[in-house]
Amino acid sequence: MAAQPEETAQSTALKHPRAGDKCVTATEMKRNQRGGELPCLSDHAPWKECFYEKVQLRSLSLQETNVKMIHAQKAKEEKVKKREPCDGLCQEWFSSESQSLEARTYLLDKLLPTLIPGVEKLLMEVEKKNVLAPAKEPAKFNPITFLGEYLMRHNPQYDTSTKPGPYLRGLKAVTEELKREIPDTASERLARMKSEAKTKRKEREQEDSRKCQQKEMQKAALATQFKEWTVDVSGRIPLALIQSALKSFLDACASTSIEARKAYERKLESTDTQGKNVNADEFIEYVHSYTENFPNETFQEVLEHLGRCAIDFQEAIGRDTCRQMFTDLFLHCDCGQVGVLDRAKILGLLEQFYERSPVCAKRRLCSPKEWPILELQEVSLEEVWGGLEDHEGYEEHSRSLVSSQAEISETEVPAGDSGQGTGDKGLLEQMDVSETETTGIPKAESGDAEDVLAAEAVKEPPARKESFTRQHTSWFGQQTSSETALKDEDHLQEPGEGLALSDRQGSPAAARQEPEEPWSSDLLTVDLNFRHRSHGERIPEDWSCESRRFPVNCAPHIRSAFDRSCLNLPRFVRLMETFLGEDTALPAVKRLIGFIKEEYKQTEEEKVKQLEKAHHISRLTRRKLLLEALFEKWDINASGFLDMEEVENALSTFKEGMEKEAVRKAKNHFCSRYPQLGRVGKLSPKAFQTFLELVASELTGDEDEVIGNMVEFLTTSMEQSHAVCLQSSARRRWLHNIQQAAETSGARVDPVYNAVLRALLHDAEAHGDDKKIGAYIALLEENQLSPERGQTLLRYVTCTTDDAPYVLNQILYRDMKGVSFAAVEEEKPIHVPRVQLHGNIHFWNHDRPAEERRGSFLVLPLQDAHWRVFGILGLDTLWDQSEKSIFLSHEISFYQGVSHAFSKAYHHVCALGNVLQMALTALDWLHHRVPSIHAVSTYLVEPGSDQTCDYALRRMITTDSTGQKEIHTSPVLLLRKENLFRDYLFECTDCSEVVLTAVCGEQHVVVPLRDLSGHTLGLFDISIRHHQTLPPREQKDLQRMLKMAQAACSEILKMPSEETKATCVLEAEHRSLRHAGILFHRFMLQDLRECIQKLNAESFAEMKSYEDPPALVHNIMRAVLLLLHPEWKGTEKTENWNQCIVQFDDSLIQEMYCFDPTAASVHVQAELVRDCINGAARAAAWPRGSIAAQLLEHWVYSCLCLAQLAESTGSNTAPSCSTAHSNTSCSTSSAHQDGLLGAIKEGQ
Repeated sequence: MAAQPEETAQSTALKHPRAGDKCVTATEMKRNQRGGELPCLSDHAPWKECFYEKVQLRSLSLQETNVKMIHAQKAKEEKVKKREPCDGLCQEWFSSESQSLEARTYLLDKLLPTLIPGVEKLLMEVEKKNVLAPAKEPAKFNPITFLGEYLMRHNPQYDTSTKPGPYLRGLKAVTEELKREIPDTASERLARMKSEAKTKRKEREQEDSRKCQQKEMQKAALATQFKEWTVDVSGRIPLALIQSALKSFLDACASTSIEARKAYERKLESTDTQGKNVNADEFIEYVHSYTENFPNETFQEVLEHLGRCAIDFQEAIGRDTCRQMFTDLFLHCDCGQVGVLDRAKILGLLEQFYERSPVCAKRRLCSPKEWPILELQEVSLEEVWGGLEDHEGYEEHSRSLVSSQAEISETEVPAGDSGQGTGDKGLLEQMDVSETETTGIPKAESGDAEDVLAAEAVKEPPARKESFTRQHTSWFGQQTSSETALKDEDHLQEPGEGLALSDRQGSPAAARQEPEEPWSSDLLTVDLNFRHRSHGERIPEDWSCESRRFPVNCAPHIRSAFDRSCLNLPRFVRLMETFLGEDTALPAVKRLIGFIKEEYKQTEEEKVKQLEKAHHISRLTRRKLLLEALFEKWDINASGFLDMEEVENALSTFKEGMEKEAVRKAKNHFCSRYPQLGRVGKLSPKAFQTFLELVASELTGDEDEVIGNMVEFLTTSMEQSHAVCLQSSARRRWLHNIQQAAETSGARVDPVYNAVLRALLHDAEAHGDDKKIGAYIALLEENQLSPERGQTLLRYVTCTTDDAPYVLNQILYRDMKGVSFAAVEEEKPIHVPRVQLHGNIHFWNHDRPAEERRGSFLVLPLQDAHWRVFGILGLDTLWDQSEKSIFLSHEISFYQGVSHAFSKAYHHVCALGNVLQMALTALDWLHHRVPSIHAVSTYLVEPGSDQTCDYALRRMITTDSTGQKEIHTSPVLLLRKENLFRDYLFECTDCSEVVLTAVCGEQHVVVPLRDLSGHTLGLFDISIRHHQTLPPREQKDLQRMLKMAQAACSEILKMPSEETKATCVLEAEHRSLRHAGILFHRFMLQDLRECIQKLNAESFAEMKSYEDPPALVHNIMRAVLLLLHPEWKGTEKTENWNQCIVQFDDSLIQEMYCFDPTAASVHVQAELVRDCINGAARAAAWPRGSIAAQLLEHWVYSCLCLAQLAESTGSNTAPSCSTAHSNTSCSTSSAHQDGLLGAIKEGQ
């Protein structure tokens, strides 16, 4: 009986049990067994597992038995073959003749295996019976009968007992070979398949062997490459360093295939965060795991890239030593521990050091009177837009100095400065010794061998420099010692003593006595802002007490804001590095440190003033945080505003009503200063702070003490329950998520929409009695589809999922039913408790029955910082069938807070999009002017996730050498811990200063775009490849572009600001607010206007002296005249030089100053003017004395660009004030389309 289920399971009609059959009778079980079905008891019956387990075991045992029998048969056949080898005569049947191939195969396969043994038996029988012997009587033996009987007895279909002999086994083998030769047969196909499999197996073995050899060769190469890295005491390097090097490879190598790039990026997703270090073997295995599938060419590029990264890392260790020295210098000069130094005084000292340096030393230093030491806004217009004659002459003089430097003796340089004091003379002598050592003087004449090695490293090509960094790492290994850390006072002695110390260290004897100290595996000056964030924090005692009474969140800012008056630690270190340059020897660094340490002095009055300023800033910061915390405590429903009347009534009871008059005066003063806020009667957090400060100014006593008393009074007067506090905290968290989504969106509006909808749905679930709501956002646009239906329309750009089929991308016109336009016009929320009773509600879902159109409807206007409506936020409860589905007052207040948070977030995203649009315009201008630039990457700064990583960089735009721009739809996010070899980007963001550095053999210029507070908003990473510097003319153009970009960026950020207001200069700006591209050229035109206004008759004197002027100058003059007066085309006023130059008088200059190329009344004939300025290439050499012509050429080009932008903006019919931003995102929906980035691409 036990075997019966197994036998049944083996039948072809076996079926699995079906679910749902709970009980089966015995008769049904028998019927099912006869029908080939098993009883359907349950899917999880115990018998089922047992049954299938037995069947599986039996099948496996049968399979093993068959395998053993086959192996035994093969072994037996092999023994027979060894004992009786095949007969070689059978090979005579094998032939390549194709005509008889099938016949021979048939004979060998069907006939001969039986016929040949029969013939053998026949011959044996004939011999046995002696049939062939001569006899008198014939034998009674018939051979044919015998052979026929034998064949019948040994029919191969019925008799297999005959063992084949050697000849038959050979025939069988020949038959198999012949079958393989017959085309289109199973044997031939099988033989071909076996042959192909054998060939592939052989190729695979060869490929495996090649890969194994390649793997060993790659590992050997990686082992050699590991020796180029600077290791710590245990012979290890940080794993994060290797990960960063591999992560930066794809950016450095463009030849990697797309498949390998994707696989490579997928593997590099995980990054080490535990500070793990690896030795040589671990390094080899780790790198090889990422590069094992790379071809040899790509792997060679990986090795070269790792080699460059190793060199950069060694240089980083050296820079870390210098930065530690600069850090100690900063702490030494900051006697009051305020955390800042006087910027003007430091710049003055650098200027003195630069002026006292010999000419050969100045070539390595950056002039403190020029960019990037000075800010472009601090450079005069004459320097920015002036000619290059003097600068080019200086460059030519510098080149001549380089060629004749070997002839300069050690005593010639100080002789020219004999008028200096004794202290200055000693400093000059020391600098002269160092600089003459580094410019080619033989080693025997120098007193510092280390300077000679450093100079050779600077002058040698990259190959020798690489070998130098591998062989001479003693300088880089000194930062861990107490000597190079400069914690001993001997390292910051007078300049003369410092030189003697460096001489002792550089001597061969000292090198033999002092062993090299390995690297300590830590860069002490990485992220100075975070390491020294507590330095300079001086909080008065009274405000410390206030912070204990009213706790506020005061997280330190890791990023530094730019300040023209002072320098904090990161900015001071960056300034020193920029001044000295990349390849400055250590003794020169020590001399500069000694000079600043000796010369930087502060009087007691300056120290007191600096401390008072620090205390004042600290008090203002604490006050701001304290009042923000008070505002949040009063704003229970997180609406984002407080009612002014409510605050006024509360303050009227301050000191038992004795200060009512002061409160009334403060209110009047506030309303006169902010009439818009006084009209609406609402206080934002900033307005609330201003109002309390005005009240405090009207009261007697210390202002800080009065504000502290008011804060305490208002705090105690607002009592909240624990449930209300939890509700308010949750709502603020959701509102914070909206702003966070905007700041981390990469100029995309979709994350903001999603965050708003999530906040509304979460609040309805948590604090709205689990209402089921529908939400949607509609933005105002100018009505160009059907102007007769109203001037503006509302386009629904996002909504909840249930409403998407009916609402998304719908348009509401003014002549349609609805209360949305009433909310827009009245600028107030409109609440309809019962939509079925209202009669003026537009239902988008026409399929909903009339009896189900029940619920509450709420419309809130979306207002910008200047209280202009640009859209609506709508909510309804039509999907909620419960009776109590009315929006309560605390819900409406929170929804107002959501609308306010959305407005801030939305305009922040729009501002980022406008900044990117402006950056595209600036890059277009730069590409045509500075061809030496290889690539430019544009980054945006985003908030980080934790305190140690308070920001990240998102790469938005990449421009190559051909001017092609790629706007990344999925921008790459860079974190500091994952991009150690891009640390220069984060350093620029930290200090908000320009960074000049060399990375992987390429020179980079990183320039920050600052926001209104001075913090870094974005970056331009400009690569000039192997050029040390740009040519002078291109350097000037780069400075012009950067200055205009910063000015345009600041103007863009003023638009959504509550405190500032953007200005409009050109007529196109009044017609449209979507003028990010116009702003760049507008600021350039403003600068040129100022410069042109200063032109006079003397400016054109040299050009007037030309009898036959250069073609370039004449073409520029013609272009100016045709731009202002296109009717002069072909007349003597433009074609005749003498009449052309006469036109440039004071009246024409004034006309140029007032000219607006974007005005509607101006018709610029762009092609006509462009033909003039393109007639002579701009790269042609400008004649001397042509500064005025160069200014005119820039003015013409700016006017043409503005006219073209105004024309394109007019053709696109840009929207009005409140609708401009909505139009940039009208294509955005909940389907996550790239609205703003798409608008940027269209604006290219």
